[in-house]
Amino acid sequence: MRILLIEDDQILGSAVRDQIAAEGYPVDWVTRLDAARDAMAVAGYDLILLDLMLPDGLGLSFLRSLRARGDVTPVIILTALDQVSDRIDGLNAGADDYLVKPFDLAELSARIGSVARRYSGNPNPIITLGPLAVDLAARSVRRAGKAVVLTAREWALFEAFLSRPDQLLSKQALEDRLYSFDDEVGSNTVEVHVSRLRKKLGAGVIETERGLGYRLGRG
Repeated sequence: MRILLIEDDQILGSAVRDQIAAEGYPVDWVTRLDAARDAMAVAGYDLILLDLMLPDGLGLSFLRSLRARGDVTPVIILTALDQVSDRIDGLNAGADDYLVKPFDLAELSARIGSVARRYSGNPNPIITLGPLAVDLAARSVRRAGKAVVLTAREWALFEAFLSRPDQLLSKQALEDRLYSFDDEVGSNTVEVHVSRLRKKLGAGVIETERGLGYRLGRG
């Protein structure tokens, strides 16, 4: 899940970016709406975290313009505006959630996960895949009843397959979901992570279509 963070507060933006990155998600952080538009022109995002008061405009206007042109990317508003009328305006403009500053970073992570599950078409946080029991909310996996420890990056890759169970994902598409603009990506990084997932979760958990990409297997 690649996330675009639009926040001009340097302290909060840094904290949110670090929290998201620690969970294995790539995050591109911008402080202006024009920079957000530039980022969206060259990268696809699974979620936008949007402040409402930016140096070059209002986040609410930005959100309305997204929805007006048919962009359905999930949006969570992060703002100090805490009146009920402000929340109503944000939700009516097309936001999927509304979080008032200051907020707990763990709560933000939970809300991100909740929104992501709704958009994947499976709000249930528990998924069974052959011998695997996956708890999306807890970000945990058990194989034949035994806990399997995944790194943040391995989890992010596995989640990419879980969210698109019937799709063939190219190497480039996976790199886009795993890394932000600032990350250095090795030529065989995806292959290495796929290999590690197979060792931990079973050889059949990810299938390879040679020259095309990978898809979720049956565990």
